[in-house]
Amino acid sequence: MSLSWRYGRGVTPRGLPASVRLSILDRSRTRHGEPDALALQATMDRAERADALGLHRYWMAEHHAVPGIASGSPQLLIAAAAARTRRIRLGSGGVMLPNHRPLIVAEQFAMLEALHPGRIDLGVGRSLGFTAPVREALGVSEYGTVEFGRDLAAVRDFLHGRGPVSASPVVPAPPVFVLATGSGLEVAADAGLPVVVGGPRLLADPSPLERYRETFRPSSAVPEPYVVVNVDVMIAGDTTTARELLLPEAWAMAASRETGVFGPLQPVDDVLALTMRPQQRRRIDQWLAGTVHGTAGEVASELARLIDRTGADEIMASTSTFDRDELAKADAAFAELVR
Repeated sequence: MSLSWRYGRGVTPRGLPASVRLSILDRSRTRHGEPDALALQATMDRAERADALGLHRYWMAEHHAVPGIASGSPQLLIAAAAARTRRIRLGSGGVMLPNHRPLIVAEQFAMLEALHPGRIDLGVGRSLGFTAPVREALGVSEYGTVEFGRDLAAVRDFLHGRGPVSASPVVPAPPVFVLATGSGLEVAADAGLPVVVGGPRLLADPSPLERYRETFRPSSAVPEPYVVVNVDVMIAGDTTTARELLLPEAWAMAASRETGVFGPLQPVDDVLALTMRPQQRRRIDQWLAGTVHGTAGEVASELARLIDRTGADEIMASTSTFDRDELAKADAAFAELVR
């Protein structure tokens, strides 16, 4: 079902709805042969560029004991990025509630909001650790919809001064987003919260999003449903180059299916030189099929179709490649899509 009626007739010169917002999710991807600290510094540099480019949000992820991702604490990264930026909203994509007590989450984000008022977002999810040893180290092996709904409600109660004790500092509550798939959409609708969704299956079948909108419980803080679509995006001078720039991420995903280790990014030429088995190539092709890549015009057209299909209010790009100069160019081209 087309949802383009939601945006009226206003479109950008690129064909995107004029009201759509563009944002970035950064995972502090490590690179082969580089120290992890450099990945965190690059995340800060990228946040400054995103601010200058006029992008709406810049979110940082939470992953633990993953060799390819240096971001274990989005709260700390948000604080560091906020000190180096002026306008852009900063948030977590997301804080995984199985790993944290609700009071601690509420107080951390209340403190961020107090220091940087009007610029902080709290995105929460329920994913467990990447492998069984990581889950054991985190102390959580089972965590379902009931537990997620309970902890989400507790975080919001503390932020809004309704908890059994007073969370400090007392500030206006930053907006809360739910990183949702499947039953997570039901939790978000029942709580009346905006959602961040992704994944080929969900984006190919928008019916769960339609149910989210139909069952959404509005509030004074969030009067209408709000959908952020997270997708891997790469823009380059031609389609082939854009595809190749995505290969380091695609190979890391494909290799992790066999090794159980999501590793650092490798240079494009190194990935192209690999001798891959047919199954590995299929996995790479499947992953690439779920991305949006090509020239600026091609990406704009594909994103316009995605927005029309899902009714997305915002696109959050998880752009990633080994070459940071190419990544900076892709971010700049992405921001230009709505100018």
